[in-house]
Amino acid sequence: MFQPNTFESHHMFDMTRRSSESDLGKLKEDDYETKSGTETMEMEAPSGDDQDPSQHPKRKRYHRHTQRQIQEMEAFFKECPHPDDKQRKELSRELGLEPLQVKFWFQNKRTQMKAQHERHENQILKAENQKLRAENNRYKEALGNATCPNCGGPAALGEMSFDEQHLRIENARLREEIDRISGIAAKYVGKPLSSFPHLTPRSLDLGFTNLGTQSGFVGEMYGGCDLIRSISGPSEADKPMIVELAVAAMEEFLRMAQAGDPLWTDQVLNEDEYLRTFPRGIGPLGLRSEASRESTVVIMNHVNLVEILMDNQWSSVFCGIVSRAMTIEVLSTGVAGNYNGALQVMTAEFQVPSPLVPTRENYFVRYCKQHSDGTWAVVDVSLDNLRPSPTSKCRRRPSGCLIQELPNGYSKVIWVEHVEVDDRSVHNIYKPLVNSGLAFGAKRWVATLDRQCERLASSMANNIPAGDLCVITSPEGRKSMLKLAERMVTSFCTGVGASTAHAWTTLSATGSDDVRVMTRKSMDDPGRPPGIVLSAATSFWIPVPPRRIFDFLRDENSRSEWDILSNGGLVQEMAHIANGRDPGNCVSLLRVNSANSSQSNMLVLQESCTDSTGSYVIYAPVDIVAMNMVLSGGDPDYVALLPSGFAILPDGPGLNGGGILEVGSGGSLLTVAFQILVDSVPTAKLSLGSVATVNSLIKCTVERIKAAVMTDNASCR
Repeated sequence: MFQPNTFESHHMFDMTRRSSESDLGKLKEDDYETKSGTETMEMEAPSGDDQDPSQHPKRKRYHRHTQRQIQEMEAFFKECPHPDDKQRKELSRELGLEPLQVKFWFQNKRTQMKAQHERHENQILKAENQKLRAENNRYKEALGNATCPNCGGPAALGEMSFDEQHLRIENARLREEIDRISGIAAKYVGKPLSSFPHLTPRSLDLGFTNLGTQSGFVGEMYGGCDLIRSISGPSEADKPMIVELAVAAMEEFLRMAQAGDPLWTDQVLNEDEYLRTFPRGIGPLGLRSEASRESTVVIMNHVNLVEILMDNQWSSVFCGIVSRAMTIEVLSTGVAGNYNGALQVMTAEFQVPSPLVPTRENYFVRYCKQHSDGTWAVVDVSLDNLRPSPTSKCRRRPSGCLIQELPNGYSKVIWVEHVEVDDRSVHNIYKPLVNSGLAFGAKRWVATLDRQCERLASSMANNIPAGDLCVITSPEGRKSMLKLAERMVTSFCTGVGASTAHAWTTLSATGSDDVRVMTRKSMDDPGRPPGIVLSAATSFWIPVPPRRIFDFLRDENSRSEWDILSNGGLVQEMAHIANGRDPGNCVSLLRVNSANSSQSNMLVLQESCTDSTGSYVIYAPVDIVAMNMVLSGGDPDYVALLPSGFAILPDGPGLNGGGILEVGSGGSLLTVAFQILVDSVPTAKLSLGSVATVNSLIKCTVERIKAAVMTDNASCR
């Protein structure tokens, strides 16, 4: 049975201990407080006549202030708690006191106010601590008495009921609350956070947990230097320079977004003309320049688009491109209640869904501005001079998007991507795609934005026809299922690329150079089953058009040809939600009827999506009871997912300049990735046999896909 260790049996920072010492301190403090407000203590040496060997050589004499003196100093204290010498002398003349008496009174008053504040904070902390401790004990007792819903016996690890899932979520919330309170308590009780070894600092990046390398694991952390984790906020001296750089970047971006020939020829930047137009171009030279521009009309109003780009939604909307992102510091929130003038210092990691293409890390400032003609512009530019490392493999010149409001809630978007990059470590099969700009360029950003806008519009639709039995018509059920599918897609994208994120440990002894195998342990994450998870990913080229591979993999009727885990069973679609104009953009719930009658039926949640630059087919096994709750509008956070799937990209721009919807050279770059729970005990040691099994599984799947689509492609010619 899962036993949470959020709290130990002992108190982490029990401020009720040593009652005698605290009571004594309180008595002294109260006595000091009484005197400090009305009296000034003076020390004087006794005269010769008064000396007594049995007495202390000094005695205390208190000067009691008049009511007028106290009122005057109280009033002055409210305006200025720290008077200077000149102010103290002026007060002493007005009140008939010595300057030293005035100084002592203000010192005592400040100490009194501080003591009152700290005592009040301590009382609040004690109350919160007791409440959290009682709640956690109740949860631990509930978990200890949990029973298996099937047999009635003690619940085994991995057989979580919805009550237990709820307790896990509550436990995670309590862990964050304790983390916050311990930080406050450390300030007042004098204990550093390091004195609580079972409390680990929360990860700085979004959506990841820093698990570190476990003993017994073979391998090492993937990636040697993590820019996103190492960056700190800019200094006060740097901020004026950042503002000046952002304003200059906005001016350059607007000219590049609206210029025509000769600066742009068929959306390709003329580098010579660029250097003539911007002789002091922002950003250093020396790396390969990559520039592109694309425009489209999307089904979203300009206000929502700006909010997406300036909020944390940005990384989730573009999860296929942005593997991680973090706002380091907000220099300006904007004016007039919107993002006009907003300025943010950020870090981000951009990716292609393949372990064969290195990610691009950037440290930059993002500036949002509304212009006189009503258009909005959001621009990024690198802050290379503020980076802790002198070397950089990617620098972001002024890039971003220009948003123009259109009737009926639509917006016209012009996107510019302009970077300098060292991409020598890109695998050969991906170089044509990267060099063409389709991998990281404006076309991919715009295509992703257009598809996500369609997805959002579809999720908000209310007039769903009820003629098709597979269509989910309940608004609550549609919303919950789409939210679950969105989390599944995000989880897949963050694990399939060559990210330097420390959420995974890359294994070095996999026995294969072309398959990357990673591991991660999951304990208190309600979105994943507890235990040790292995992720395997590989990419390869196949001489089949991308659209044909996409249609083959998303079709439930052909699933038995490649899905080893379905055991050749019949796959049927139970429900689906359309996500756009293309029929391939769809969220489906599939039932796998196993050929082995002794095995229970399995449900699979699947999302397939395609645009002009790439396609995805992502799926995850789901519990039947859990999905019934989701379809009824229940909270999808209770459902644990381990997503697997495919990312399909064109092998280059094609002869006609088209993307995935064009035949082009006729080839595809296919990435296959699996996540499998190999042990339901998070503390267990990983065996090399599990690694070999996952390695064999992915290789067998690849061979099955190649055999099926190559045969199908040959028959279609």
